Amino acid sequence: MTDAAIADSPAQDAARDTDAFVLPLSGLQFTITHDGYSATIASVGASLRLLTWNGRDLVVPFDADEVRPGYRGAILAPWPNRVVDGSYTFDGVDYQLPLTEPTRSHALHGLVCWADWTLESRSTDSVTLRTVIVPSDGYPHPVAVLASYRLDDDGLTTTVTAENLGASTAPYGTGPHPYLVAGPGTVDDWTLEFPAASYLTVTPDRLSPVATVPVETTPEFDFRSPRVIGDTFIDHAFTSITTDADGSATVIVTSPTGTGVRLSFGADLPWLQVHTADRPAPERSRIGLAVEPMTCPPDAFSTGEDLVRLAPGATHSASWTIAATEA
Repeated sequence: MTDAAIADSPAQDAARDTDAFVLPLSGLQFTITHDGYSATIASVGASLRLLTWNGRDLVVPFDADEVRPGYRGAILAPWPNRVVDGSYTFDGVDYQLPLTEPTRSHALHGLVCWADWTLESRSTDSVTLRTVIVPSDGYPHPVAVLASYRLDDDGLTTTVTAENLGASTAPYGTGPHPYLVAGPGTVDDWTLEFPAASYLTVTPDRLSPVATVPVETTPEFDFRSPRVIGDTFIDHAFTSITTDADGSATVIVTSPTGTGVRLSFGADLPWLQVHTADRPAPERSRIGLAVEPMTCPPDAFSTGEDLVRLAPGATHSASWTIAATEA
């Protein structure tokens, strides 16, 4: 199924009311454009399915009529990363979340990444989708989440805003899950740079967090100066991030040909998960670099570290921008 067949016009909207319309497996598709940039957001997970600059992929894409591979491009909320064993205590009450990472027995990447989000508003260069977290035994809080995508000369800016609709304070965190593409080659060929001075060690079997240590203790994780990734395996959260004068930090990934992509984010996202996306299938392994700015570290529901306490009626927003770079 092509993008042209998926509910972007009044005629296609009408087709949804007939037997002729078949909903793509990744949901409805919303394409926005601006001066060389094009982005397509799929309604399942409010996922960034495509992002191109003058036809060049900036993220690893997937097909509209395809179940999204893993968490590629998804919005993560009300927590990013994992809750160890899916269990946590909040304000003196114990909770158990469904284990969505069964091989490691964790609750992974929140509750909205497989929800079918609804359209809130759109224009030629922006679209906003909305979902509401349904209260459950493991997370008894109704939280509305908006994901707003906007293209301009600076690239694609995503803003995620959460509002607590309930009567009790809710634990909350968010972040994205794009796989950045610098250009030709694979992760091994690309140069990486980001200004993080510490990283979170994890257990080798379950990736459960252990302790935050300086990157100097593991030089292959020090990317404060640009260097080639090579065969380094990374699936870790970084912090102690240095920001620029404008309060933002930037991850830059560059191919040997000089093409690249950058992801910038503010101090409201003090953690950064980076993953070299190693997979058993060679055709999917290390084809993009997962770069995930986060409001909190892994297992923040248990530790409380940098966890947002979203009061009744309160809102929280976080933003990041992906853009092309050229030599």
